[in-house]
Amino acid sequence: MNKCVLITGATVNTGYGVAEKFASEGYDVVITSRGEESKERAVTALRAAYPAVRVEGYALALVNEDNSINEAGIKDMFADLDGKGMTVDCLVLNAANLGIRQQIFKNPLSDFINVINTNVVANYALVEAMASRLVEKKQKGSVVFVNSNTAYRAIPDRIAYTTSKSGALGLMRALAFDLGKYGIRVNAVLPGMIKTDRWENNYNDCRNALSNFTPLGDIADFEDIANAVYYFGSDQSKNTTGAELTVDGGNMIQLYPIVPEK
Repeated sequence: MNKCVLITGATVNTGYGVAEKFASEGYDVVITSRGEESKERAVTALRAAYPAVRVEGYALALVNEDNSINEAGIKDMFADLDGKGMTVDCLVLNAANLGIRQQIFKNPLSDFINVINTNVVANYALVEAMASRLVEKKQKGSVVFVNSNTAYRAIPDRIAYTTSKSGALGLMRALAFDLGKYGIRVNAVLPGMIKTDRWENNYNDCRNALSNFTPLGDIADFEDIANAVYYFGSDQSKNTTGAELTVDGGNMIQLYPIVPEK
C-alpha cells in the first residue's frame, strides 16, 4: 500500500509542485483548495500525470466567514478519508492567507485575525486530526510546515503575515516536542521569494522587491521547495524533528541585498 500525503492549498504554484513531487515518488496524494473548480482541475491533472497513484481532492475553507475555524469541514474531510481507507502519513501545511497590504490603522482587526487563524490555528486543527489517527493506529508520520523567511524578517504592510509565520514556527517546535514520543516528526521549510504566478505577473511589485537579490543570484522555483518539503516529509529525515530548512538563495544571511548596477 502506498503512503499518503495531504497537502493544503495544492492546486497551483508551490502546493501543486509539492503534490507532483510526492506523486512522482509513489505517494497517494490528497489536496485541498478553497474552490471546487480549482480542486477538480488539479485533481484531474495529477491523475492524468501520475496514473499509478491515487489522487483525491477536497474543497475546504480553513476559516469560516465569521473568522471561526472550520472544524466541521476538517473533521468531515478526515472522516471521508477514513471511509476511503486512506490514512495520511504526511501532512504538508502549505495553504496560507498572505495578508498583503494589510496596514496598521487602516485594516480592521478581523483581517489580522483571519491571517492568524488561517496560518496558525487551522493548521493546529489539521495536525490534531491527522496525528490522532496515527496514534490510534500506532503508525509513525510527519508534518511539514511551509513557512517563510518572514518569520524572522519583517516586510512592509505584512504585520499579520509576519506574526503568523513566527507563531507557526513556535507551533512547529511545540508539536515536534509533544508528538515525538508517538513517532510523528514535525519540521518546517522556510522559502524566500518563489517564482509563483504572482511573481511572474509582478503582483504587488514583487519582482522589484529587494528579496529578489540573493547571494546566489536567483530565487526559488517550485522544485526547490518541493524537494525540501519531501526531505522532511519522507523517511530521508527519519531522525529529524523540530528543524527548519531555509530555501531562499541565502537571503537571510545578508545584512542588506546587493543590487546590481544597471
